[in-house]
Amino acid sequence: MATHQFLSPEWMEAAREIREELDGQVPPPEHAVRMNQVITDVPFGTGVLHAHLDTTAGDIELEEGHLDQADVTVTTDYATARSLFVDWDPQAGMQAFMAGKIKVQGDLSKLLAMQQSGLDPAALAVARRIQEITE
Repeated sequence: MATHQFLSPEWMEAAREIREELDGQVPPPEHAVRMNQVITDVPFGTGVLHAHLDTTAGDIELEEGHLDQADVTVTTDYATARSLFVDWDPQAGMQAFMAGKIKVQGDLSKLLAMQQSGLDPAALAVARRIQEITE
């Protein structure tokens, strides 16, 4: 199985393919959120990546670019983003937030609700597949 650098265009495409392949097998997220992300210290491109996560359609959409009307905007560094989105390490997220490595603008309650909901077994299978494609 090919692996790709986290958040590279190839990684985004491979992650999208995994989500599409498993469409309908994973229950919708418990909490709907429209979150813009600014990821700094990215080791490719301009060093900053603007992306978004949108769960309002009942699935998880992670794509480049910002949404016009986001509930929340999260700014963090590349290593912290990887811990959150690939390793699914909520403890690392909480430590990064307390250390000021995660900055939040907007509705913090949406972000906290999403973090506290956890992953069901089908979503864990998607998370494992994402880990497998990530360098």
